[in-house]
Amino acid sequence: MGQQEKVAMSLAGAVSEGISASLAPVDAELARRYPGDPGTRQPVHTVYVPGDVFAADTIGSWGEAALAALDEHAPDAASLAAVLGLSDELAGPVHDRVRAKLEREPVEDLRVDFEDGYSGRDEDADAARAARLISQAYENRTAAPYMGIRMKCMEAAVRDRGIRTLDIFLTGLMEAGGLPDGLVLTLPKVTYTEQVTAMVRLVEEFEKARGLDAGRIGFEIQIETSQSILAADGTATVARMIDAAEGRATGLHYGTFDYSACLGVSAAYQASDHPAADHAKAVMQVAAAGTGVRVCDGSTNVLPVGTTEKVHDAWRLHYGLTRRALARAYYQGWDMHPGHLPTRYAAVFAFYREGFEKAAARLAAYAGHAGGDVMDEPATAKALSSYLLRGIDCGALDTAEVARLTGLTRADLDGFASPRRGDLTTTAQ
Repeated sequence: MGQQEKVAMSLAGAVSEGISASLAPVDAELARRYPGDPGTRQPVHTVYVPGDVFAADTIGSWGEAALAALDEHAPDAASLAAVLGLSDELAGPVHDRVRAKLEREPVEDLRVDFEDGYSGRDEDADAARAARLISQAYENRTAAPYMGIRMKCMEAAVRDRGIRTLDIFLTGLMEAGGLPDGLVLTLPKVTYTEQVTAMVRLVEEFEKARGLDAGRIGFEIQIETSQSILAADGTATVARMIDAAEGRATGLHYGTFDYSACLGVSAAYQASDHPAADHAKAVMQVAAAGTGVRVCDGSTNVLPVGTTEKVHDAWRLHYGLTRRALARAYYQGWDMHPGHLPTRYAAVFAFYREGFEKAAARLAAYAGHAGGDVMDEPATAKALSSYLLRGIDCGALDTAEVARLTGLTRADLDGFASPRRGDLTTTAQ
């Protein structure tokens, strides 16, 4: 062992210690406010079903209807490729995987809706029934990975009704055996941070009443009003809402039609690719970055029904909007009709499969310090591994094929996708 070379320095150790001491509050604030992505599976969509329509067979019937639409309007890989413009290389794997997905897991996230989509006459009974059916679905393993309800908002006219529905639903789940791990709640039409604070107080009181661990219940915030993006004082309200949620916010969901109408966009132009929508979602994305709160795109109201020509037109629209959202890092969106499922999964699977080999090669080179034609850094390795993990989780990719091309296990991918904060400041050597 050679003798270690001495290096010259000018500053005393006390200087570094003093700086560290002065930044300790900032370090703590960074850790609290920006813990990073939770590392759990994010569904590729959320399906909304009215509370008066939701039934024990809803997920299965959506899958059957989606398969029937696929068989009628794009029965093979060539016909699906012709509609969506898929390459010959992608067409076969995408068509096969879409069919398998619709048979195995047609819905990844389901929200029983007690807000805009609800028109029932007995909300108490429907909320209790939703709790019972969701509990049974998790018990018999027919549930979607994520399920829950969208309650009414915190505005005065419907506040009491929304609180009562949430209480009945959560109480029903507890009486049936407890809150499922995949439980998700959605708070719509938020305009002021105080409404988020009120939701926090509400679930806190429920946790206390039922003896649950503090923080057990989280919720999504639906961004569908202009006030949720820009407050009266000119500040970005959505960032303040995340803070007001006190760590309970799990997602920000963009509401295409309510938000567009709020800004005066005429009905014919209310879409998720409108410039007003892009602005709102960009603000949401920046506010949520690093916080562990995920973002979700809205929906299209153009339904794939009717003649094959009309279905194909609607599919092309939905496929294009979904691919556009994926490219902009919106990995989740709403689906409002069973006929949207084939193009949801076709878009998602094509997105991950067409970039799979290049992403795998880049990550393998980074992990092996092998170099290559792109100089990747830890932040890019995080993005590459997150991309592969999302592809695996939704069924676009298989764990074995990812391992074969990267030489990495699932645990390795998780490590790259969720590094410690300090690891992202160190450039790969």
